[in-house]
Amino acid sequence: MLSYQHIYHAGNLADVQKHALLAWVLGYLTQKDKPLSYIETHSGRGLYQLDAVEAVRTGEAAAGIARAQREGWFAADHPMSRVLEAVQARHGAAAYPGSPLIAANLLRDQDSLHLAELHPQEHAALSLALSPYGAKVYRQDGFELAQSLLPPSPRRGMMLIDPSYEVKADYDRMPGLIAKLHRKWNVGVIALWYPLLTDARHAPMIAALKSAGYPKAMSHEVGFPPAREGHRMIGSGMFVLNAPFGIENEMARLSKVFAQL
Repeated sequence: MLSYQHIYHAGNLADVQKHALLAWVLGYLTQKDKPLSYIETHSGRGLYQLDAVEAVRTGEAAAGIARAQREGWFAADHPMSRVLEAVQARHGAAAYPGSPLIAANLLRDQDSLHLAELHPQEHAALSLALSPYGAKVYRQDGFELAQSLLPPSPRRGMMLIDPSYEVKADYDRMPGLIAKLHRKWNVGVIALWYPLLTDARHAPMIAALKSAGYPKAMSHEVGFPPAREGHRMIGSGMFVLNAPFGIENEMARLSKVFAQL
């Protein structure tokens, strides 16, 4: 599906949860002086301007990252704070990094960055935004790219899977796809983001993933008010395979913040 464009939702509360966990994991992985690979299957455009007409129209960023920064949800030494400061210094106060740009700002010269995006306009914008960072940007199906790269070199690393879930079949196919990816890359941190909708269509997918017996698997979910009347998304979730030590503390911290909304 090529209709989804994240600019309407960039910086919303789901992004805050997803990007906080992503930044934390990459901050943890880069503490060791060993190279790593980062792979993303659905990258979007990488850089968003939250004063764009599309973002202002929905107001989701105002209720999300704008509130998070105003209320100090991230300590100064949190990887997410460091990324936001760097991106806004470079691109302006209204700039917001998508997950590819978060990764690019946290990874080091010895690390590898692989980003897939099929949407032609999003791919072009992604290529432009990531050009200073030496990222490899592919206009290719993200799951095809992931399977062709696994196991990556360097072997240590992380993959973020963040599909649009435009069709219900996306939920049905995730457990099988993740099983294939894990078989090829059993040491990689594989993180799957998913929305919590009013019809709980994510529940069978997560039940299947939890029953698969993956090593160090953790699931984190937060709830929040719908962005507007009739909006079906009421929360955000991340399922993480080979979850790094200590991530449960960041998950608990986020749960506490979101519980106060």
